[in-house]
Amino acid sequence: MALTHSQTFPDIVELNVGGQVYVTRLETLTAVTNSLLWTKFTQGSPDDLPKDGKGRFFFDRDGFLFRYILDYLRDSELFLPEFFKERKRLQKEADFFQLPELSRRLAALSQDSSYTEDSGETEEAVELPSPATSSSDRGLRSPGANFGYITIGYRGSYTIGRDIQADAKFRRVARITVCSKISLAKEVFGDTLNESRDPDRPPDKYTSRYYLKYNFLEQAFDRLAEAGFHMVACNSTGTCSYGGNDPGEDKLWTSYTEYVFSR
Repeated sequence: MALTHSQTFPDIVELNVGGQVYVTRLETLTAVTNSLLWTKFTQGSPDDLPKDGKGRFFFDRDGFLFRYILDYLRDSELFLPEFFKERKRLQKEADFFQLPELSRRLAALSQDSSYTEDSGETEEAVELPSPATSSSDRGLRSPGANFGYITIGYRGSYTIGRDIQADAKFRRVARITVCSKISLAKEVFGDTLNESRDPDRPPDKYTSRYYLKYNFLEQAFDRLAEAGFHMVACNSTGTCSYGGNDPGEDKLWTSYTEYVFSR
């Protein structure tokens, strides 16, 4: 039965996938015949799909990995980041969205003896055929798409007493902040990232309001190193005050430090 005009989907579709917002074309979502998205958006009506509080179509799946599903649907090739460790999870997403060719190729890549997820070797860009375009229509994505900067910041405090080191109370890190492109931050820090101060941000946007769920700088540095980032700059500022009106009282120091990482 043909859908009435009021039941058809718009040409531009807004999705909420696991809390991540995506905006794409209807023809992109329906590029692969008999896939789950094709079925939902061609064989049903808007009223059949669950929606979030803002009227966006909701899918309870991995919002970060969905960007690669869209890449496969819209582009002639798919580039996975260096040190990408979620191929198996991405394959599960491909299975859920009923994309057998994408799933097959990801399975083959995972079995490739030249790469293991724990090897730490660099992962090359992976080219996958577009389901919607012929080879003559294939374009190139910028090779720098997975490169960028992440700035790690923290505020710390410590107290130095009259006897200097004898009475020193060491650094207390209140919160570690993350400033970067959304997709890079999620790739590196995953579920250790607290997004409550800046929710519903698309992966291609930037934020300075994320922070980490732990207070160990070294833990953040380890994750950045594993993802291929290197520190390129650092700066720090500090202020000093006294615990009371007497200059002989303990000195209270507070500082703000930023570390800039690049890949």
